Amino acid sequence: MHDLRAGPYLCLVPRTMLAQQLVNGVLLGATYALFALGFTLTFGVLRVVNLTYGFYFTAGAFLALWLTRHLGAPIWVALPVASVGAGLIAVVIDFLLLTRLRRKNAPELASLMVTIGGVLALYAGMTAWVGPDVQRLPPGLISAEAYDIAGLRITQAQILILVATAVLVAALLFLLRGTRLGLALRAMAERPDAAGLMGINTGRAAALVSFLSGLLAGAGGVLIGLNFNAIQPFMGESMMLRGFVVIIVGGLGDIRGALIAGLLLGVLEVLTAGYLASSLKEAVAFMILVAVLWTRPQGLFGTSTVRRA
Repeated sequence: MHDLRAGPYLCLVPRTMLAQQLVNGVLLGATYALFALGFTLTFGVLRVVNLTYGFYFTAGAFLALWLTRHLGAPIWVALPVASVGAGLIAVVIDFLLLTRLRRKNAPELASLMVTIGGVLALYAGMTAWVGPDVQRLPPGLISAEAYDIAGLRITQAQILILVATAVLVAALLFLLRGTRLGLALRAMAERPDAAGLMGINTGRAAALVSFLSGLLAGAGGVLIGLNFNAIQPFMGESMMLRGFVVIIVGGLGDIRGALIAGLLLGVLEVLTAGYLASSLKEAVAFMILVAVLWTRPQGLFGTSTVRRA
């Protein structure tokens, strides 16, 4: 009798574990998707691979750390303020490094090289300022209580990640598809020269794209820092690798592809860590990237590419 009762229970355990891993993967992937959206926006509209983008992720996390430690701000205040701060930092960096290159119609390789040097200098300056050690958010910033939903354990930090990601993605989609400003950005992505002739201020549009991308990256940094409670200057480097994977797998400049590819990467990383080895999860992004480039170089959703003027 004991064996008959234990049998179904033992069969349910792996299923429950798998469901929990899938939930964890989706929530992690939501943060990857949020980070990659700003990267996709920058590439799709400005047609530049900006390697300083990972620094905005780090900047958002450290701004939230400072707000919560020194000003005692709650997370629901620190998250939007730090995100906006990262967006403003992105505008300043873009103005200093890339505006002159855009005015001179410099080749894409020039912007790539400039941002390589820029991100190295930024990371070095950040490390000299705050130190290389991992820092933690204040204890009790968000409750460690977890909710049991249909046998699945979901923490308040994970709920915040899901809600914040959903709100930011919805706001971005509304801006791009439901406003005149979004129409101007889409026109600039299609034909930047023609957009200028139509009266669109391309300089302001570029600044807006930089701000939005920095805001999304900064929000991702805050959420990842909150989820793992580990913040350090080079945390944006590993996210840049994931950002590249997401935008290439999803299709360059495709927002829908970035969302789906981000979720897919998060799920595969969590499953790899849970069922194979945690040390292998860092290789997952590279293997996915290579597989997609070999089989479908334009990405899974990649008929949408940026047209040249």
